[in-house]
Amino acid sequence: MNDRTADVLENGFTDHVLVCTNDRESEYACCADAGASDVYEMVKGWLRDRGVFWSHVHVARTSCLGLCSDGGTAIVIHPRNRWYSDVRPDDVPDLLHEEFGPDASRLGIGSTDESGATIE
Repeated sequence: MNDRTADVLENGFTDHVLVCTNDRESEYACCADAGASDVYEMVKGWLRDRGVFWSHVHVARTSCLGLCSDGGTAIVIHPRNRWYSDVRPDDVPDLLHEEFGPDASRLGIGSTDESGATIE
């Protein structure tokens, strides 16, 4: 096992966007059926357009985040501790603009509570 924390931080990593792409055979909704792949691609594209994809912000497909619905995909942004459900592809630009700023200059912000206040 190799601890690569220093390498990742040295390269400028600040944030991690997790996009649920869970697919399951069930009577219950899952993000894969609610546009998860398109949401994932929109997140990558928005970040890439601002030059922060994989340099500062890592994006990962995940299994169930516990927020699945037929209304859209679940997204989590860390270390901000921000949890979203029902995200559609068209929501991604506004969501990321709100979280990271229009030019993705608000990176590396710590955890926040429901009001958006920073948790120490």
